[in-house]
Amino acid sequence: MSAVRTFLIDTDTASDDAVAILMALAAPDVRVAALTVVAGNVSAEQGARNALLTCEIAGADVPVYLGADAPLIRPLLDAHWFHGKDGLGDQGFPAPKGTLAPGHAVDALIAHAAAEPGLTLVTLGPLTNIALALARDARFAENVGRCVVMGGAPCCEGNVTPAAEYNIWVDPEAARRVFRSKLPIEMVGWHVSRGASVLTDDEVDELLKLGTPKARFAIECNARAREAYLIQTGERGLSLADPTAMAVALDRAAGTDWSRHRVEIECASELTRGMTVIDRLGVSADDNNSAAWAAAGPAADICWTLDPAAYRALLRRGLA
Repeated sequence: MSAVRTFLIDTDTASDDAVAILMALAAPDVRVAALTVVAGNVSAEQGARNALLTCEIAGADVPVYLGADAPLIRPLLDAHWFHGKDGLGDQGFPAPKGTLAPGHAVDALIAHAAAEPGLTLVTLGPLTNIALALARDARFAENVGRCVVMGGAPCCEGNVTPAAEYNIWVDPEAARRVFRSKLPIEMVGWHVSRGASVLTDDEVDELLKLGTPKARFAIECNARAREAYLIQTGERGLSLADPTAMAVALDRAAGTDWSRHRVEIECASELTRGMTVIDRLGVSADDNNSAAWAAAGPAADICWTLDPAAYRALLRRGLA
């Protein structure tokens, strides 16, 4: 029997975050120690309500902590147009019955990592909470065994600007602090949720046929996101970015092509704000680039491609 792994999940819980959380809660070898909530797709308060509701639908007793209600230095720019005003597609889901755990999400992140060094940290939203934890506790990074980051657009267009993916774009200063840290980052960008990872209409129907409250909730709360993805890309189907990252967290082999590179985050340019600049050729060491990269952190593992069959199997298991 495999040893039980501990996960900490930092989330701005909207529709695809909820599905990713369901996947982690259903994994037989994973214990989710806590959900920490950050402002992003929706306000932190709304995200916390969504996280509590997701746990109730999963029948899981997991503490949910409220965290940063805005990016480090910028106003919050939400994604209501994509996920709905409530983040769950405005489907009229009931209010959760549970209540938030006492204390702040940043303190919870630090405490859980210190109590169980080597745990897996999965980030599904902007990196504000993680940046604050790094600033508050110098040992936070070394207490994390894996840090799976859903964010970035390392090889393709972004989903909020031509250059950037939303989670990184909304708080680029936090993302820069995280990527410059010693966290053992595994970056799973928006690109892996596209192409072969997009669920067809028939596959969505097959998930609904599982007949579980989890499957029904997962599909219904993503109804608006499904429409928005078609408007945004012209592609029909259900693209779930956070669940693809969770698949990698649950089984790293679900990522089929990896390489290690230094990553910098653009913060100054309005044109390329939040761009994940990947030094794929190692040219940051050249004299003409070294000054700009002087503060860059260690290399991160970049996931370039995903095994679509492995992803679907993990998704199905999470909703069954």
